[in-house]
Amino acid sequence: MEITATILFVIAILFIARSVRVVPQQTAYVVERLGKYHSTLAPGLNFLVPFVDRLAYKHSLKEVPLDVPSQVCITKDNTQLQVDGILYFQVTDPMRASYGSSNYVMAITQLAQTTLRSVIGKMELDKTFEERETINAFVVNALDEAALTWGVKVLRYEIKDLTPPAEILRSMQAQITAEREKRALIAASEGRRQEQINIATGEREAFIARSEGEKQAEINKAQGEAAAIATVAEASAEAIRKIAAAIQSPGGEQAVQLKVAEKAVDAYAQLAQKNNTMIVPGNMTEVAALVGSAMSLMRGVGPSAGPR
Repeated sequence: MEITATILFVIAILFIARSVRVVPQQTAYVVERLGKYHSTLAPGLNFLVPFVDRLAYKHSLKEVPLDVPSQVCITKDNTQLQVDGILYFQVTDPMRASYGSSNYVMAITQLAQTTLRSVIGKMELDKTFEERETINAFVVNALDEAALTWGVKVLRYEIKDLTPPAEILRSMQAQITAEREKRALIAASEGRRQEQINIATGEREAFIARSEGEKQAEINKAQGEAAAIATVAEASAEAIRKIAAAIQSPGGEQAVQLKVAEKAVDAYAQLAQKNNTMIVPGNMTEVAALVGSAMSLMRGVGPSAGPR
């Protein structure tokens, strides 16, 4: 009796163990009933029919990173290129992931490699380094379309490394070095050109400033000389007016004649004192007449001055 109870207890434990399933979060279990797809268990507590239902497949619904093995691709200009990438995908339909492909991971990997070779084969070597985003997008679109039947969603593809042969690397490095030297020479020449322009501009501005200064100085000098000449002319004119007024007064003309005679006699006296040689005028009558005029003027002036 005790043995029978023990057997029944063990059978009950087995029934419970096979009928109760706890599914973790972000996980899907595919259930087959009598060898045929029956349902997909959601996360949480689930019940099965013992010995009729079985868990056929387990899938993680998390985003899965898949390393795509490195491979050699041939570019459009017949250059070998070592390409290494990584793929991110997620199971969206557990039933299709179970029955759509015997190994969807291998299928995605192989399709990613063939698509990558096809895309790179249409590009030249230089373009492959510049168009990484284009290559990634093309691979994702191709894989996502094919993976629909596998219950898988391809999220993104990233190229990790593009490695050309060593000879190409050396050539590229030499090209980069030459390009940098070219840019350095151009920058230096532009600097010298700008320097010459700045120097010429500075010299031109300095010359203009000097010429403007000299011009203003000449204008100021001319204006000063003009003012001086005008002042002298005004003074001379005033003196002439005064002399003319004096001449027009009574006795003015005789005074002028007397002054002229005195100046002439004095000039002859100065010549005699400064030279050892005696200078005698060629026409002595003119001198005598000049002296006589002066004496007569003095005599004429004398009586008139007496009564005063």
